[in-house]
Amino acid sequence: MANSSGSIWKALGIALTIFTGQLCIGWTNDLVDRESDREQGRKNKPLANGTISVRTVATATGVALVACILLSLLGPFGLRGGSLHLLAVSCGIAYNFYFKKSVLSPLPYIIAFGAFPSAIALSKNHVVPIWLMSLGALFGLAAHFANVVKDMDQDRKAGLRGLPQRIGTRASLLVAGTVLLIVSVILASHSHLWIPVPISVIAVLLLFITPAKFSFPLVMVLALTDVVILVSRVSL
Repeated sequence: MANSSGSIWKALGIALTIFTGQLCIGWTNDLVDRESDREQGRKNKPLANGTISVRTVATATGVALVACILLSLLGPFGLRGGSLHLLAVSCGIAYNFYFKKSVLSPLPYIIAFGAFPSAIALSKNHVVPIWLMSLGALFGLAAHFANVVKDMDQDRKAGLRGLPQRIGTRASLLVAGTVLLIVSVILASHSHLWIPVPISVIAVLLLFITPAKFSFPLVMVLALTDVVILVSRVSL
């Protein structure tokens, strides 16, 4: 019973740590994009519509960042896992400030998604195999291209010239779909369960026939499916 209770508290601690990191990434993105969001009339953005002040968001971001650093290094991730988690968070922040405008825009996603499963595994004193880190990195690549598609036109008008904006919607969907298929084949070969492959084929087809706003959710649904299979079938 004690071990079970400890595991629950550890999982909650990891979830809280991840949450603070996501707050840092989300709020810095709002700070960086506030002018372009205002110009595009995005009323769902509190900074853009004046509901909340820049100072308030900047202060909240600083508090979240301090909490994220302390929880990562002193919390349930452990020093090594926490350091990798901070690397992933740093990649998200760096993307907001610089990489989203660069041809190297996929790089932070690749590094962050590759580091994240390693951070989780290290918190359990497991060594992550290279193929699993590669799986995370490929997911990051697919997520980046699928996520940008829904805002492609607005991003171009705002002057964002990341790699997806440079190659266009159709090519971005092709990249995301191809990478998803590769991910599913890798997962299937290691889990000895081939159901991810037909699921990926269906997801790729849906990427091309459904509205762009559904591209990122489709990738995330597939990611969740693969994670469930991974946890149930693959032992680190």
